[in-house]
Amino acid sequence: MNTLTRASLAEAIYSQVGLSRNESAALLEAALEHMAAALEAGEAVKISAFGTFMVRQKGQRVGRNPKTGVEVPILPRKVLSFRPSQVLKARINGQPVPRGAAEA
Repeated sequence: MNTLTRASLAEAIYSQVGLSRNESAALLEAALEHMAAALEAGEAVKISAFGTFMVRQKGQRVGRNPKTGVEVPILPRKVLSFRPSQVLKARINGQPVPRGAAEA
């Protein structure tokens, strides 16, 4: 199983767009920084035909240590979630792209 890294994304931008390697890496970093800043501000990040990243607020709850059984409070926190688009779901499952959906 291979992992897609920043370096491999920058290399893909370099080979497909034709920017220099440094420009490709800078473009990728700028895009990721813009996405991170939007999520940090509580905004959703929607990438057409891919999916939506969003920050959700989770409330406080009581958890349990599985080893000892002792109850421990889990504090409220923000979590990042991702909802894949119908197009991405179809591609992953080898199905045709839904009608009216944009091609990736």
